[in-house]
Amino acid sequence: MIVLYLALLASGVGLFVLSYVAPFRVAALLRRRYPQHWQVIATAAQGRLSGFRIWASMQQVLRSPALPALGDAAIDRWRLVWRYSQWLGWLCWLAALAMRLWLH
Repeated sequence: MIVLYLALLASGVGLFVLSYVAPFRVAALLRRRYPQHWQVIATAAQGRLSGFRIWASMQQVLRSPALPALGDAAIDRWRLVWRYSQWLGWLCWLAALAMRLWLH
């Protein structure tokens, strides 16, 4: 049981890390494959793009219907990772918490 508990906690951490990394991967793909679209995002950020500004800008971009319209499979995959990894991470952590409460 302890192995399952630790696996759920580790999976949750891994999924949260994926949800943090996904916007940066989408930004990198946009910069490389669609520089004209990336320029619109960079211009809207007004100034030098720091790590936080890229992450914050990409949160809005990932919610918009514009990315699926590009039809890029890699960008769509990372968008799905961003969308579902947070939920799955919370599910893993809540399952670990439930195990701790009911089995303790």
